[in-house]
Amino acid sequence: MRLFLTISAILVVVFAIRLVDFQVVRAEAISEYSYENRAVTRTIPAVRGDILDANGTVLATTVYRYDINAAPAMVQPVERVIDGVSQVISVESVAADLANILQEDVNVLLPKLIGTSNYVNLKKRVDADTHRKIVDLGVPWIFSDAHQTRLYPNGAVAGNLIGFVGTDGVALAGLERQFNACLAGVDGQERFEAGVDGIRIPASAVVTQEVKPGRDIVLTIDASLQYHAQQVLASEVERLGAEWATAVVIEVKTGRIVLAADAPSVDPNDPGKSEADDRGARVFQYAYEPGSTMKTLTAATAIDTGFASMTTPVVAEDQMKVFDRTIKDFAPHETWNLTLTGVLTKSSNVGTIKIAQDIPASTRYEYMQRFGFGSPSEVGFEGETKGILNDYRDWDGVSNFTTMFGQALSVSPIQMASAYQTIANGGTRLNPVLVAGCVDADGEITAEPKSTATQVVSPQTAQDVLLMLEKVVEEGGIGRATTVPGYRSAGKTGTAQIQEGAGYGEFFATSFFGMAPVDNPQYAMGVMVYKPTKVFTNSMAAASGYQQILSQVLLANRVPPSTTVSPEIPIEWE
Repeated sequence: MRLFLTISAILVVVFAIRLVDFQVVRAEAISEYSYENRAVTRTIPAVRGDILDANGTVLATTVYRYDINAAPAMVQPVERVIDGVSQVISVESVAADLANILQEDVNVLLPKLIGTSNYVNLKKRVDADTHRKIVDLGVPWIFSDAHQTRLYPNGAVAGNLIGFVGTDGVALAGLERQFNACLAGVDGQERFEAGVDGIRIPASAVVTQEVKPGRDIVLTIDASLQYHAQQVLASEVERLGAEWATAVVIEVKTGRIVLAADAPSVDPNDPGKSEADDRGARVFQYAYEPGSTMKTLTAATAIDTGFASMTTPVVAEDQMKVFDRTIKDFAPHETWNLTLTGVLTKSSNVGTIKIAQDIPASTRYEYMQRFGFGSPSEVGFEGETKGILNDYRDWDGVSNFTTMFGQALSVSPIQMASAYQTIANGGTRLNPVLVAGCVDADGEITAEPKSTATQVVSPQTAQDVLLMLEKVVEEGGIGRATTVPGYRSAGKTGTAQIQEGAGYGEFFATSFFGMAPVDNPQYAMGVMVYKPTKVFTNSMAAASGYQQILSQVLLANRVPPSTTVSPEIPIEWE
């Protein structure tokens, strides 16, 4: 007995020491070890910010979609209280309810509920309304996984600008990718304890890293005008048998881009339905030889440098020899006695050369750069082209002349529209702006684009060019087709041959760029139609789309009609 008591006492002391060791000395370490074994770390995804138009219309937002799953090993009849009476609902009846809500065939769904596994997917990515109906069934062996999904409520409206996000939440194109740092936010993390069955223990979650939701970005475009422009362009592409078309409108006094439309466009909800070439924004990403719309800037350079005035006379034949090449006007004609205004109105290549041939190439090159050619616009759209503007020292004898009327260089639609904004704004070029900035948690706009103003030509030069372009609209056959009743408008045609191989082919990039109203310019805009093959193949192909879009812009923004008349400017001389 004494031996037994002695051994028992020793064991008690040993156990006591171990108990003190476990509960006091190593209590914290053991608790931490135990927690680590049952703790689970989960990423809390940050909600991506919205993309809004200038009026607050949501163009891109984030919604939740749910995968509906079941645990076949737990499947059994469900007890429900109906009209105060407890009833047992068979698995078959539950399956019928599920099939009805999920819009699935019950004969396909029911076999999925049979088995010993703890997971089977019944349907992926259902919307919140469907998920709520499933939850309301109160079936304990049905569970769901939530996923963030990008939604574009207006479909293809501004789709070429917005871009899209992959199913994994990674931004793949457009403004979604360009402004990902603003939109994406920062994911958070939480840890919680799970039981042996893997189920989360209630009230055990601890946030270890706070979620920082993504911020919104606000665009300068008007979604309603963007929609209208896309519809017009789509109709014109079909009517003209063209490959595609673009349109861009800039607010003259701010540089804000009101619309930048493409047709065909892309629906970011399902970009795979569009051809790869149609998923970008050609307004920013495509460069083309501008043709006669370049004559406006050549005229501005000639006036600003003192080499010409609105009424400078030239004798314009229908062709002229330049080194080993014959440069022709668009069609044979008798010799014209034209003023500079007449050269623009008649769109004479020969007359343009005679006006500008004495201007040093270095001077013309400098003005082209100041107008924004040869560099991407300040928008910085992903994949944006800078066009082609070779250094004047690399021009050969012919290029020195053809650049005067839009050959041997290339520009993007936004570059040309920005140049016309310069003329409409008294010769001051403003940075074109597409994104007004990021909106922080307090609703304040941050990361606003830097605004710079460059005086390219004098206000008087800009005014003279504006009035000459008004004569193009008043006197030219194509120009008259762009007139908006009640408004004085100005603009210039462009019919540029498209290069094929080493030379020019049979197709054209046709365009019209201009501004309105002339007496108080509010908007500069351009329309470009690529390879029209039916009805019109010259600049008339761009006239109807230009007129329709400009009309809507002026009326939607309640721009007052013109109250003045254009001055008389001679087109010809005797």
